[in-house]
Amino acid sequence: MANRSRAKAAAGSGKGKSGRRPPVRAKSGSDLPLLAVVVAVILGLLVIVMIGAIIYFNRPQPGPQTVAGIPCDHLEHSQVHYHAAVQIVYHGVLTNIRDNTGIQTDSAGNVTCYYWLHVHPANKNVIHIESPANDTFTLGQFFDVSNAWSQANGFGAQKLDATHVATFTLQPGDKIVAYVDLGDGKGPQPFTGDPRSIVLRSHEVITIEISPPDVNPPPAFDWKSAANSGL
Repeated sequence: MANRSRAKAAAGSGKGKSGRRPPVRAKSGSDLPLLAVVVAVILGLLVIVMIGAIIYFNRPQPGPQTVAGIPCDHLEHSQVHYHAAVQIVYHGVLTNIRDNTGIQTDSAGNVTCYYWLHVHPANKNVIHIESPANDTFTLGQFFDVSNAWSQANGFGAQKLDATHVATFTLQPGDKIVAYVDLGDGKGPQPFTGDPRSIVLRSHEVITIEISPPDVNPPPAFDWKSAANSGL
């Protein structure tokens, strides 16, 4: 009897007043799912931002506009490739055409495209005519390209018209005088028409002066110099 009484006492020691064991409550796990949701949302937002950035920075970039029928292509053409020189003389002083005219670069200085008419820094005042077809190009087209390229790159206007030559604006008493040397042994010849209509030809030298004074003959151009000998 004594043993049974002890067993009952031991069995009932964990019970409440009613003789039943108190219910075992599970630990709350509500904090863990909430944290997981927050982390998942943050990761999702990061993924969306990364995808958006990739799409934005890899989107097609608008290229420079076609100017006077001359596009800006990613590569230089070799089908047609020749050179003409242009000299600008302002009140007796020779002024160089800006380097890289017609060559478009990005913010890092990498070339993105070449207009068919452009100027390389190594060849001062030399227009490189590089196109996929044997078209006829004029000095006016070159200055249209120069003007568009110059303004797009923050250098200001570079026009050729009745009152402008490159960066220069004619003042009262000024006039434009043009000479063309075709390299045929005749030397520089006065050109009496609109300078914009002068056709670009291989190893031609075009001199556009804002006079006075009228520099005649105009400065010589050396196609055999170290810089130009390969042209």
